[in-house]
Amino acid sequence: MLLFSALEARELAICMLATVAGMRPGEIFGLKWRHIRADHLEVEQRLYRGKIDSPKTDRCARTVALSEGLQAAIAKWRALSADPGPDAWVFPSESLKTPLAKGNCWRRWIAPKLKAVRLEWVNFHVMRRTSASRMRELKVDPKVVADQLGHSLDVSLNVYTQTGLGQRKEAVNALESALRVK
Repeated sequence: MLLFSALEARELAICMLATVAGMRPGEIFGLKWRHIRADHLEVEQRLYRGKIDSPKTDRCARTVALSEGLQAAIAKWRALSADPGPDAWVFPSESLKTPLAKGNCWRRWIAPKLKAVRLEWVNFHVMRRTSASRMRELKVDPKVVADQLGHSLDVSLNVYTQTGLGQRKEAVNALESALRVK
């Protein structure tokens, strides 16, 4: 994916957490190393308006599955991280005492790389929607998608999931065939 190939280790891990794992930015920047396990992570807190807060809703406090590629990206970032201790921020600010601010990270390191590959229209919301929509295209059980993203089934299907033109063309062709239109 062009998005991932344009990024350095830290930003790659951040964008993969948003796109592959379907996490919200506040959940990503609120992570400490103790939250990350071998094949999953625990969302127990979030960074909201510069402060550590509880997850957005009860459903948002959850276990997030990590793909093999995402596990490797996190391991690579951890090896480069200044403090990989359990109470350290996964994505710390320059002082290492506070988490990295989403806007600062986006403006300084992610947006310029995306602009260079003509993906300036991508943002965290697009990445999360991509996660929901692509899993739907792959025929992943909608309940699994909702649980992974920390949504209700209704929000997952009606707000985040968007169908691709290819799927809609298949649908109208199937309908046309069922109606026996010549």
